[in-house]
Amino acid sequence: MSEFVPASNVVLGQSAASVDEALRLLAAKAVELGLSDDAEGVYGAYKAREVEGTTGMTGGFAIPHAKSDAIKAAGMIVVKFSEGIEWPSMDNAPVTCAISILTPAAEAGTTHLRLLSKVAALLMDDGFRANVQAFDDAEKIAELVNSGLAEA
Repeated sequence: MSEFVPASNVVLGQSAASVDEALRLLAAKAVELGLSDDAEGVYGAYKAREVEGTTGMTGGFAIPHAKSDAIKAAGMIVVKFSEGIEWPSMDNAPVTCAISILTPAAEAGTTHLRLLSKVAALLMDDGFRANVQAFDDAEKIAELVNSGLAEA
């Protein structure tokens, strides 16, 4: 998993006026990156997950995740937003960074759970959160996430 998140999967300086807009952006990016051929299917999977409970965490982070037959290959997308998004979260702070996990439905109990637990553990690390928020370089953020996934 050391190269699980290539720099092309890190998107900087994005804007979204709402959670829905952010999820649509992520779904479109999943198609652009070849993780899916169905942006609406991915968006629907994100929305279904948000209905179960918010994916907003703390410190300006969210972990929107989707498992669906619309997803062809497991992957992650990191998006940094130029302005905070009002996204229900554990600390009620606006979200400025989304670390999205996408997995095919068949990998829901394996790959999906493993990635979700690793990302959640990373977000408990103050240093990791501070570095991701501070960096404006896709390569550096990808390196940080990949090394975190390898260690977590």
